[in-house]
Amino acid sequence: MTGQNKYDDDDITHLRHCIQLATTAVEAGDEPFGSVLVDAAGRVVFEDRNRISGGDATRHPEFAIARWAAENLTPDERAAATVYTSGEHCPMCSAAHALVGLGRIVFASSGAQYAAWMAELGVAPGPVAGLSITQVAPGIPVAGPVPGLDDEVRRLHERAAQGSASR
Repeated sequence: MTGQNKYDDDDITHLRHCIQLATTAVEAGDEPFGSVLVDAAGRVVFEDRNRISGGDATRHPEFAIARWAAENLTPDERAAATVYTSGEHCPMCSAAHALVGLGRIVFASSGAQYAAWMAELGVAPGPVAGLSITQVAPGIPVAGPVPGLDDEVRRLHERAAQGSASR
């Protein structure tokens, strides 16, 4: 397990929203990732889902959050915000998160879980090493994975892998 794994009802609510966004991504032919940016007052200020099916592999929701936050929030607002996501940030998204100065990250499933699931499903690893958030950006507070929600995310990845095999 990674980071401080203490979750309140709001954390679980936001993570469930991320899983809904990940479900929408699968239904659109994308990989199952969804994320929300929550300000210090607990309001969702930005949300997105994976959009890589168009050919741009950088269209991760966490990367979109970093870009949006850099353009729309002050440095203090970014530092006080929390990113919730269905799956732990990849190295690209971890770096973007750190570089724009966003705060805490809470994820339903870990990168290590994702790598194990893809191996079990026979999906070849991508071109970038699967580093954890803390390996890329050690100063960011993280929490995850969340037992039970990680199982829901796993089922979405299985569904996505079955869908891509039939295409």
